[in-house]
Formats: sequence, structure tokens, C-alpha cells
Amino acid sequence: MTYTASVVGGTGFTGGELLRLLAGHPEFEIEQATSRSKKNKTVGHSHPNLRGLDLRFSDPEDLESVDILFAATPHGVSMEQIDQFQDAADTVVDLSADFRLDSEAQYEEWYDGHSRPELLAESEYALPELNRENLEGADLIASGGCNATATILGLLPLFENDVLSGDEQIVVDVKVGSSEGGAGGGPASSHPERSGVVRPYAPTGHRHEAEIEQFLGTGVSFTAHSVDMIRGASATAHVFPDEPVSKGDLWGAYRGSYEDEPFVELVAGGGGVYRYPEPKAVAGTNRAEVGLELDPGNERLVVFSAIDNMMKGSAGQAVHAANIALGIDETAGLQFQGLHPVGAP
Repeated sequence: MTYTASVVGGTGFTGGELLRLLAGHPEFEIEQATSRSKKNKTVGHSHPNLRGLDLRFSDPEDLESVDILFAATPHGVSMEQIDQFQDAADTVVDLSADFRLDSEAQYEEWYDGHSRPELLAESEYALPELNRENLEGADLIASGGCNATATILGLLPLFENDVLSGDEQIVVDVKVGSSEGGAGGGPASSHPERSGVVRPYAPTGHRHEAEIEQFLGTGVSFTAHSVDMIRGASATAHVFPDEPVSKGDLWGAYRGSYEDEPFVELVAGGGGVYRYPEPKAVAGTNRAEVGLELDPGNERLVVFSAIDNMMKGSAGQAVHAANIALGIDETAGLQFQGLHPVGAP
């Protein structure tokens, strides 16, 4: 069966990734890609890798009826236009932050409030490793934030397998590429300013902390840095368990959570150049790499996770969740394994 699909906000980096994935997907047919600023221009005008796609941007006010609609819009847009989106499609996958959290109070605390809080209970979080059973048949899906995705994937097995209780101290440091700022990222994302930096941009209070707290049931001390790469998010979590843990038990917990997951790979710190999770190794893919080390001297556990922020952290996660929601093989359209060697992601 073929499903028709539209992308609202198709000129951004994430919109381009969605169009790339949908164009190569065996079960999706792109019906429409919208853009106010590039209306009537070809998709290849914004995304040179898609010049072979016979599609022009249309006005977002003229949405056609489709099976599934992906909204790659800035925060605040989807909550204002959700009725229009749901009138146009049976299933809506939102890639902004508009429907990720459970309550209006969370949006008051972390964002600028919410205009449609009655819909929050209907939305399902898109990360399949966390929420697969609730995605089947879902008609409103919220793709997770990239920093939250990397952090949650790194820490989730510790909570699923009762290694942690939620009272432990957890410190998370995330390094992210410039594409996280979007196609209109502003002066801080321009190449002369971004090149060569390891710049703290959210030492405290990053909005993705709300997702981490919601889905892991614990708070974290979270800091994000901008670094000199284009694609990728690398999370390093320092965890201080209340009780001693063995490395064997830890790997058992991670294998128990992820051995059947098609897009999570455990990187065990063995030989070779890439001993630990590395964004460069997953660039362009929907894969996440997760690894760990145990410091028995002070009972500190260090967990590493790496994703492509625009794939596993956004567009890839959205398509993965859509596959599950529609009953498609969940790996469909997402089998790209990456490249090696490759330039900085």
C-alpha cells in the first residue's frame, strides 16, 4: 500500500531531510511540500541533493488531503495550525516542540505557554525505543528534541533495568553541530563564528531538560555546547549510582534494552579508532550509538551516546514513528548505513 505524504516547512534543514527520506521510501509518495518564502520554486532550489525530485513548493494555506502530514515548522506554529493540519491528514507528525510535553504547566515553565493544551494528552512521543507500543495507530505524533533523544537513549536502560532509582546525581554534557540552529540559525551559526569553537550555549536551563525529566522520571544537570561540526549530537552523562554496579551487569542492562532495536548499536570501547559512540560514524543515518565506561575508583559511570541530530534526532525519528503508526515495516526508508571515511558531519 502507498501512503500520500506532505511536508509543511520544506525549505529548512529538517524539511529537506524529510523530503529525502520520503523520496526514497517504498511506501510513501510525496504529494506536497510547502513554503511561504519559496512558493513555486523547485525543491532543488533549497536542497541541491534533491534536484532530481520533480516537486515545487506550494503555499501552506493550500494543503491537499493526504494520509500523513509532517510539520517541520518552528515552535509555536503547529499548535496554532493543528486544526488545519488534522483536517488535511489522518496522521500528523510534528517535529517542533509543540506537542512533546504532557501538560500546560510544563509549557508555562519551559516555553511560552500553550494555546491548545487539550491536545497534549492525545499526542504520542515519537521515540520508538521509548514509546513503540503507543505509536501504533497514533494520529498525533511529536518527534523528540535531538539533545533529549541522545540523552534519553544513553540513560534509558539504567532506568528500565532498575540500575538507577531516579535519586542519583546525573550530569549530562552535550556537544551539537550547527544544523541544530536550523537554516536561519543567525550570526552565532555563521561559519566564521562557528568554526573551531567549543562554545557553551545553554550552561543551564535547556528546554530539552523537560523531556528528559518527563520520560526518565529524574532531573539532570544539563549543559549544551556548540562545536565545529555540521551534523551530530554527542551526549556524555556522568552518573553516580547509590549502590556499586559491575560492568557486566551494566552491559547486561543495555543489551536487554537494545539488542532487538534496529537502530541502536552498542559500542563497547574495544579496539580501533572509533572506540566510543561518535556522531561522525552515524552521520546521515537513523542509527544511535551507545556505550559506557565504569570508573571503579570513585564509582562513577560514564555513558556515551551519539546521533545525527537531523536524523535520529528529528526527521529519521519522525519517519520511524510514522512507519510504526501506519503498520509499515519500521525500518522502511531508513536503511542507509552511513559512509566511511567521511568529512566532518
